[in-house]
Amino acid sequence: MSATSLRVGILGYGAIGRTHHRAISECAGVEVVAATRSRTGATGDEDRALAWCADAEELIGRPDIDVIAICTPSGSHASLTIQALQAGKHVVVEKPLCIELGSGERAVRLAQDSGLLLSVISQRRFEPQNVHLRRLLDEDALGRPILGEALVRWYRDQDYYDSAPWRGTLADDGGVLLNQAIHAVDLLCWLLGPVVQVSATTATLAHEMEAEDTAVATLTFASGALGVVAASTATRPGLPAELNLFFERGAVGIHDDEIVRWDVPVSAPTAAAGASAGSGAADPGSVTAVGHLRQWCDIAAALRDGREPAVTGADGLATAAVVLAAYQSGRTGRAVRPAEAARVAAR
Repeated sequence: MSATSLRVGILGYGAIGRTHHRAISECAGVEVVAATRSRTGATGDEDRALAWCADAEELIGRPDIDVIAICTPSGSHASLTIQALQAGKHVVVEKPLCIELGSGERAVRLAQDSGLLLSVISQRRFEPQNVHLRRLLDEDALGRPILGEALVRWYRDQDYYDSAPWRGTLADDGGVLLNQAIHAVDLLCWLLGPVVQVSATTATLAHEMEAEDTAVATLTFASGALGVVAASTATRPGLPAELNLFFERGAVGIHDDEIVRWDVPVSAPTAAAGASAGSGAADPGSVTAVGHLRQWCDIAAALRDGREPAVTGADGLATAAVVLAAYQSGRTGRAVRPAEAARVAAR
């Protein structure tokens, strides 16, 4: 790190790369100094100060970069993470960490052994209502968890999948579980604890694509609680993502980042001031950078303070394992333990 700022290079400057740039530009003590262009990454006035690199090797090799933000298609995340860590860079990687767990495990071990920071974007963990919920669960204020429901009934038209050759492919993207619903799965894992078994059915019902556009999964948590994930990008017109949690002492319901039910015997969080995270129900462009901003600020603080970030590489690996177990269950028709999904590609 320089004496004054944390310097970031963005690897893949498409839509999500520009989201990272917007977030970082509002985070004190962090600046983007370079990026690699994306095929769809047209630049605007705010990008003209960046140094543009031809490829990953050039960006990762720059001595004026402390952190690599990996914003490329999902299939390249783990290999690029390993490449950046081997070059001595800290890494922030968009979800998912990996599409097969062997490479994800190698990335996590490398970060741990080298003492470098590895964080996976899981911005919904930073929404105030979810932070409040997690605190209550840590205090055992809600009693035993009973049931968790994550409903991601979104809509994407065919043009969305046709907009880039990697979208909806098995090797580079995955489907609704690995792309859109992984944030809901991550919240269930973070709030209700480790998942020990997954059963799932996946289908491609309304789009021309390799991966699934619709999936239903049941989860068994280590606590004994059960979970349901229902996800689709084929459900017109697109509804807010729902998180419904049932505990021994009541129920909580959240639509996107808005609390719609708080039937538990403890106070609800104070309504947060400032911008909403937005909703990806029908338009991925409507999701704001506020969640990424919160997570980048935590990452910067972690590096300054010499601590782990709130979301580690191991956290991202655990969530990916649940999704990949669902894929394996969908292919085989049997229940799968997330640990069994190791080294099985999402294909």
